[in-house]
Amino acid sequence: MPRIGVVDLGTNSTRLLVADVEDGAAVELERRTIVTRLGEGVDATGRLSDAAMGRVDEALEGFREVIDRLGAERVVAVATSAMRDAENGPAYRDHVRDRFGIEARTISGDKEASLTFRGATAGRAEGAPAVVVDIGGGSTEYVVGRPREDPGFHVSTRMGSVRHTERFLAEDPPRQEELAELRRDAARIVTEEVPAEFRDATEHGIAVAGTATTLAAIDQELDPYDPDRVHGYRLELDSCERMLAMLAALPLEERRRVTGLHPDRAPTIVAGAAILAESIRAFGLDGIEISEADILQGAALAAEDGA
Repeated sequence: MPRIGVVDLGTNSTRLLVADVEDGAAVELERRTIVTRLGEGVDATGRLSDAAMGRVDEALEGFREVIDRLGAERVVAVATSAMRDAENGPAYRDHVRDRFGIEARTISGDKEASLTFRGATAGRAEGAPAVVVDIGGGSTEYVVGRPREDPGFHVSTRMGSVRHTERFLAEDPPRQEELAELRRDAARIVTEEVPAEFRDATEHGIAVAGTATTLAAIDQELDPYDPDRVHGYRLELDSCERMLAMLAALPLEERRRVTGLHPDRAPTIVAGAAILAESIRAFGLDGIEISEADILQGAALAAEDGA
């Protein structure tokens, strides 16, 4: 049973999974998430900032200790939207390799979508077509397919909780006009980039990553966060809309104190919730299942395959 460490250098958070992989499943030994905001300002400047790279370095220091302590035989790392978009992304990737011994691959949006679908649907029985929605800081992926099969459609969009916060939400709390403009843009992106034939054929939705798991925690008023109660939770569209309205009405400092919301996610949760609500609506669903399994598990399974 190979032991694999997976690092995800995301736009909003830096994450670690150490897992034993066997029979098509990744058995979690340890998982960590730190909000590092690597993509902060990238949409405007085209570069990773020194402060953002410093925050990721600090997270990787701790991750390296965990990887070594648990004896992972192989370490893989994926870098997504922020590293793809930043002109100094390759230089920072080299820095991560030289300082921490972690070889990060800057993967395409298509590859990101494929790995996320595999992780989110691993262990599920074959069934009706489902969409996996992965709202990241700089991109949102939509993957449509049947569990245990290669997805029939996937797309990576330039829409994310950090990117859309910086583009649309200038005031604190955001003005209704700002939020309405963000929602119109999110709805446009989903309907333009996911063909109607795939949206109409989808019978089930699975949402992964920090926005979705955070909203599930807020809806259940979880303190502390409980992954067992988040994984598999069904988030209704009405509940998503209710939380969006509540969060958007609060100034940032009050938002940080909402039960179930990690304070570091407070700056971007409004945009993330709006994107999720528009995504659920665009696929004609009443709600969506929340999953703790995502690109981390998908990358671990792919590493075991030698991919």
